[in-house]
Amino acid sequence: MSSLLYAELAATCNALGYFDGNKYYIDTHCQETIKDLIRYLRRDDENHEIRRYIGESKILQADLLPILKDYWEKADLFDVILRLLVNLTNPALLLYREELPAEKTSRNYYLQIITHLQSYKEALCDHTVWALLSKKLGHILQIDSMERDEDKGLVIERILILVRNVLQVPANPEAEKRTDNDASIHDQVLWSLQQSGMIDLFLYIACSENEQQYYMHILEIVSLMLREQNPTELADAAITRSVEEKERDEAELIAVRQEEICQRQAKLKKFTGARHSRFGGTYVLKDMKSISDNDIIYHKPLNKVDSLDFDQDKARQKRPKNRLPMKSEGLQRRSAFSIRLFLREFCVEFLNGAYNTLMYHVKDGLVRAKAQANDESYYMWAMKFFMEFNRNYKFQVKLVSETMSVQTFHYVQTQLENCYDMLSSDKKKMLLWSRRMHLALKAYKELLMTLTAMDKSDNSAIRESSKIIKSNIFYVVEYRELILTLLLNFDEIKFTKSYLKDLIETAHVFLKLLEHFCSDRNIVVQKRTVSRRRKGRRSNARAQETVPVRSPEELWDEVGPQISTVLQNNWNIPTDVIPFDAASDRNMDEQKVDAMCKIQTLLRNQQFEEAIGLLRAAREVWPENDCFGNANMTPEEEFMAVRDIFMANIQSEYKEYY
Repeated sequence: MSSLLYAELAATCNALGYFDGNKYYIDTHCQETIKDLIRYLRRDDENHEIRRYIGESKILQADLLPILKDYWEKADLFDVILRLLVNLTNPALLLYREELPAEKTSRNYYLQIITHLQSYKEALCDHTVWALLSKKLGHILQIDSMERDEDKGLVIERILILVRNVLQVPANPEAEKRTDNDASIHDQVLWSLQQSGMIDLFLYIACSENEQQYYMHILEIVSLMLREQNPTELADAAITRSVEEKERDEAELIAVRQEEICQRQAKLKKFTGARHSRFGGTYVLKDMKSISDNDIIYHKPLNKVDSLDFDQDKARQKRPKNRLPMKSEGLQRRSAFSIRLFLREFCVEFLNGAYNTLMYHVKDGLVRAKAQANDESYYMWAMKFFMEFNRNYKFQVKLVSETMSVQTFHYVQTQLENCYDMLSSDKKKMLLWSRRMHLALKAYKELLMTLTAMDKSDNSAIRESSKIIKSNIFYVVEYRELILTLLLNFDEIKFTKSYLKDLIETAHVFLKLLEHFCSDRNIVVQKRTVSRRRKGRRSNARAQETVPVRSPEELWDEVGPQISTVLQNNWNIPTDVIPFDAASDRNMDEQKVDAMCKIQTLLRNQQFEEAIGLLRAAREVWPENDCFGNANMTPEEEFMAVRDIFMANIQSEYKEYY
């Protein structure tokens, strides 16, 4: 930084005002000074010198937060302070375009920015700051979304981004030195958000249909709030500690105590004199030749003969950095007891009121490319976390019904394939793509675990829904071979050991589900057959006589998954089918039987879309007795109605349709 720019920046920082210990007195040109700082940051160089200078000067702790506390009611001043806070707390990796700097000096600058962000996060543990922001956000949310102007919407978005930026700051366990069940800086920020009412506002935005434009921000904030939590342990958190938790804590304390005793004993043996060995000296080892033909000569005591190693003086071959195994960076810890309790209640309320709606709109935005690039990671994380929490708390499929479908399996598989392709093409961001692929794998594993829980349900409708989903997964080749493909493509350079652990567990759950599914029915595996010409009509007639006639049950096992897919996706189902002909000589009852026969013929000819279209049209013409079902049927009930028609023994003079 040039001396002139350094002097200008120092003068600008000194023109904000002063703090007397109780109140901050702003300068006459305080607002313009803050705008100047925003302009400086906008023109910062690639080394981020201005940002690092502001961090070293601690302007945020000494000036910006006190100004915000005392003058938050001034709308113009509040707006520029909020803009500067959002700018200063931007993620460090985002400043370097999501690529860790490889050059030594740039890496040091990057670590320096991380240190400044951690100091900002510690300063923002103040409950008063979040209470003011919560009050401001609450006032704006009370205004109808159609009546808000653009400035109000920008204030909402900036507050949410500020919360996101503060929560994403990485923890520094070595500096904090916090144990489990202790309140870290991240926990203190969460507690401040809870006490200020900001968490309740997040739930309100997530539950409101009129605030869909902020759903992605809420999902990011929720993922950062719960990033250190284990959903299983969080679901088991209660006001009184369980017996298992007490036993686990006692076992950990005993292990730490034993380790301390062993270290103390080793230290005593090191500094206290040991008994002189009477077997010290030089020895000859029989049946072990040296460089010459003579036996090797050993110059150490006999008690160390087992540690004889000829490689101890050899220089080990250094492995290149780009060939080292990838290290896992997942951090999970048990927060303070009060933090876990309110986070558990937050998860319960989020599942009951917001999960299905929010996940639907977020996925719609991802599919239609309305969201930013790589926002799928937050969607995958939320799917894994909340489905696991729901499975371990009080399992209710209806709370996660949005993400429990064949379409979700297809979406997750697509993300897995896309991430693997990007691992090979975008090698500079291999670490990021590996983490995203790990998140997608965890989501896929949790989908399988939820299927297992559905099979154990007492509700027959839930078990039937699980069978329909499994029939698609196990019959479609792409779904069936996904786990095998991932296992074959595993590479320790691209993936971590935790990824391999989750992959093996996913394969185990998949095989268990497949074994249980095959035990209930006969699985038909389709294979290509090569037709060969045979000489003579007699041999062809004999071959036709030996072909076994397949039962309707075997045919249904083959076509059932395809019919289920058509029913769930409503692909190309015609809506202009007319099942009743008023000019025909046949009466209503006869045409009703004819329609049933035509539906069965279409199903057995694998014309599923036409059959379902005719079924729905006949349902409107003959609604009595629910012969063709009713208008309020669920996809599962309609699937069972189609199965009854397919399996029925109907005699008809019609052999073809159209």
